[in-house]
Amino acid sequence: MPTFASFDGLQLSYTVWEGEGRPVLLQHGFAADTNANWIAPGVVDTLQDAGLPVISLDARGHGRSAKPHDEASYGDDAMVRDVSALLDELGLDEVSMVGYSMGAMIALGAVAADPRIRCLAIGGVGSGIVDFGGVDTRVVTPDAISEALLAEDPSALPPSSAPFRALADALRADRVALAAVARGTANPKLDLTAIAVPTLILAGDTDPLAAEPERLAAAIAGARLVRVPGDHMTAVMHPAFGSTLAAFLTSHDL
Repeated sequence: MPTFASFDGLQLSYTVWEGEGRPVLLQHGFAADTNANWIAPGVVDTLQDAGLPVISLDARGHGRSAKPHDEASYGDDAMVRDVSALLDELGLDEVSMVGYSMGAMIALGAVAADPRIRCLAIGGVGSGIVDFGGVDTRVVTPDAISEALLAEDPSALPPSSAPFRALADALRADRVALAAVARGTANPKLDLTAIAVPTLILAGDTDPLAAEPERLAAAIAGARLVRVPGDHMTAVMHPAFGSTLAAFLTSHDL
């Protein structure tokens, strides 16, 4: 997997799959990585079967990218700026962008900041974006996620934060770095009314972090909402997620 130096010199890892047309940039969710969020669930294969070129970025603190332990490395919209730095690195004039959960928040920030993003698809988020600008703190707070990641005994964690610890452990992730991500990444200040690109919202029908996705869709002009079976961890694995995503991206590959 190639790496590049982002805006602050941090080395980030990305993967490229060839295809025809506008490249699709994938941004995974919190504690996940390219493999867990996009390859293993079959999303990359589905997009490749549709003939699309695909790029996936391992966010700072995740996957094969550098994993600083200080909160400051994740502030000031660092992950949004990483997206633009990758587009600069690859010399791309336009992309479609897909983000899931944390990646959806990054994608929403990136589409507002970078005109090279011409089409947007987000999943794993709902009215929390409208009400809080990011993580739905009615379900789980960043502090609770951080505490779960650093807990010596994960067996007694509440059901709201336990899945994040379980995913981190399953992927053998750097839990200290992820705790710094949770504490250091403030909800971005998003002006959803400024989003003017074709937008798809994919929401798991039992995902508490994607509750009331119709409110999010209503806040973005022309956004299309599709519900798919699954909760926050499983919706991306359902075949309907990938097939709906591929159909949307190919129809807007202009």
